[in-house]
Amino acid sequence: MAPYCVLAVRLRHALNSGVRRYHVAPVLCQRAKVAMSHFEPNEYINYEKLEKNINIVRKRLDRPLTLSEKIVYGHLDDPAKQEIERGKTYLRLRPDRVAMQDATAQMAMLQFISSGLPKVAVPSTIHCDHLIEAQSGGEKDLRRAKDINQEVYNFLATAGAKYGVGFWKPGSGIIHQIILENYSYPGVMLIGTDSHTPNGGGLGGICIGVGGADAVDVMAGIPWELKCPKVIGVKLTGKLSGWTSPKDVILKVAGILTVKGGTGAIIEYHGPGVDSISCTGMATICNMGAEIGATTSIFPYNERMKKYLGKTGRADIAALADEFKQHLVPDSGCQYDQVIEINLSELKPHINGPFTPDLAHPVSDIGAVAEKEGWPVDIRVGLIGSCTNSSYEDMGRSAAVAKQALAHGLKCKSKFTITPGSEQIRATIERDGYAKILREVGGLVLANACGPCIGQWDRKDIKKGEKNTIVTSYNRNFTGRNDANPETHAFVTSPEIVTALSIAGTLKFNPETDYLTGADGKKFKLEAPDADELPKLDFDPGQDTYQYPPKDGSGQHVDVSPTSQRLQLLEPFDKWDGKDLEDMLILIKVKGKCTTDHISAAGPWLKFRGHLDNISNNLLIGAINIENGKANSVRNALTQEFGPVPDTARYYKKMGVKWAVIGDENYGEGSSREHAALEPRHLGGRVIITKSFARIHETNLKKQGLLPLTFADPADYNKIHPVDKLSIVGLKDFAPGKPLKCIIKHPNGSQETIMLNHTFNESQIEWFQAGSALNRMKELQQKSS
Repeated sequence: MAPYCVLAVRLRHALNSGVRRYHVAPVLCQRAKVAMSHFEPNEYINYEKLEKNINIVRKRLDRPLTLSEKIVYGHLDDPAKQEIERGKTYLRLRPDRVAMQDATAQMAMLQFISSGLPKVAVPSTIHCDHLIEAQSGGEKDLRRAKDINQEVYNFLATAGAKYGVGFWKPGSGIIHQIILENYSYPGVMLIGTDSHTPNGGGLGGICIGVGGADAVDVMAGIPWELKCPKVIGVKLTGKLSGWTSPKDVILKVAGILTVKGGTGAIIEYHGPGVDSISCTGMATICNMGAEIGATTSIFPYNERMKKYLGKTGRADIAALADEFKQHLVPDSGCQYDQVIEINLSELKPHINGPFTPDLAHPVSDIGAVAEKEGWPVDIRVGLIGSCTNSSYEDMGRSAAVAKQALAHGLKCKSKFTITPGSEQIRATIERDGYAKILREVGGLVLANACGPCIGQWDRKDIKKGEKNTIVTSYNRNFTGRNDANPETHAFVTSPEIVTALSIAGTLKFNPETDYLTGADGKKFKLEAPDADELPKLDFDPGQDTYQYPPKDGSGQHVDVSPTSQRLQLLEPFDKWDGKDLEDMLILIKVKGKCTTDHISAAGPWLKFRGHLDNISNNLLIGAINIENGKANSVRNALTQEFGPVPDTARYYKKMGVKWAVIGDENYGEGSSREHAALEPRHLGGRVIITKSFARIHETNLKKQGLLPLTFADPADYNKIHPVDKLSIVGLKDFAPGKPLKCIIKHPNGSQETIMLNHTFNESQIEWFQAGSALNRMKELQQKSS
């Protein structure tokens, strides 16, 4: 049916080019049914509903709307009655689809199985990208992963078949690249169980990272709740050129907003500079918006997106988007809560780190800064790829740099790895010669997977505890994230800068000004890389790695062995007993940064993501205990002995003692992994009290029946000591916007009271009372039946 829409576009163009101008009614395009993806030919894009909802909300609010408002409000469950106030109200939304990566899909599908529903209500997919460890190279690592993870892959494949979920096999590529190539489109609302889901904003979609319980809500056909986001506008002027890349835009923004500056907000890029950025470059910028805590990021629909849609076999979607373009760009005169302006013509290449993605430096300064701070300047490994930077353009620009070095007889001084974003990218860069060039310069091409970016790296060139520097084109560089070595100083930058620095072997090299010495002894300077944003020929799809769900999967059997060490069916959490939480012990008072990597480490622990009891053995092992300055060492208040955090939590649970965690700022930043919420709940935790929370983690805690609370006065963090006991009172009158009292009981018998804030709405309070959001869903199902 798509040709009707194409015909409408051509007819309007023809009539508008004549002397008389005629109006071609959108109804012609409305008759065309355009599929959301090639893989779901009977699931259609519904721009008419988006348009209808936008018009209802615009009339109600009586003001111009930002692009993100249009798409978010365009997906409201009840646009006529929904209360809308940025940063205040909770919206009930109807996303178009769900995507899950294999590490988080295990728990999401286990929760969906527990719901008792026969099939997912919206198009959903599972992507196998997290469980492949980088070791020897692409083919060998993939074979090894398929063997080691056979039980998990079989579970996901059969669960997908039974419940109507598409399954992308291991080797397909990284979830976000697959989404960009196949599922994202202008105006879509997609939620994904990975924090870098906002990557899809590069194609003009609202794509939001969530925990598995949120995904289950959407797959169950239940309206999904999101606090109405604020909107931060980033106005881009000028034009990218030379060594400056799209990655430098988000590295600069991260330096401005910091890791929590985007919390509760959507970052909306606009302005004349947008058109100088490729579609995949826009995706890079949106992807790393997760590192500033943003709900998501988005760009307005433009010709670069249209070009990408066409090259990925979706010209029919582009034609339909052209018809509804007024709803896929911001209204003139719309207002942002904050505006940042960046002149791309003046922007310099950046490199951020170490240990945090918001510590921004111009590449020209990093050598001197590193020497001053005592950071190792010699680069041990350079790594390009990841979901943030593994596009055809990224690989082409890196190859352009490598080709110059080869022409002068040079190879990388540092070890060098390449991670293609998808099977399509791998096959295409092999065909077009980029992979060959990157290998010749000294690179090792890894599997189409996350690999070292998430700690799936069997690193052999250093010992744990050895101080060293790596440079990557990844997104995160938290302590120990890539290789489990807390002394690895990781810096994030663009793929072309990684390549240049790997050739030079040092942070003191600035490719814009410095010279290299060729094999012939002559000095030469690298020219700024230039590469096609898309291949001249069509993409090579490579191997077919997609498993369609059958029309009727009711007869499909899903295996979960009761003796499995990888998978475990879930038992419901206990309901709230209707009483205040009295005399809770403090499991740990955390000092400083505490990301989801600190709460539930990845790397070798990924293999237990489908087994809640086993994965709980990594609870908070990376968090620093304020009492002794150590990781994974806390005082057992009942025995007075120090021991590992998980062991202490298990002891408290065995003794029937409830416990709490005290945290610092932006607690739970980073990954969307809901295991960081499931684990404390499983081991007897009840309350997490912090100065502030990262958005996804706060929601995940609520979903699992925990109480995420914040100090009304952040200075009260200093009033609580690890040896104190805490009581949360007033839970019988628990209500939205009403603070709770916390009584602190000190060992000397004295006590004091502080106030704690929360962001619970009425339905979220019901989650707490029922024991979890899943428990509450089952209660509602029973009532309705």
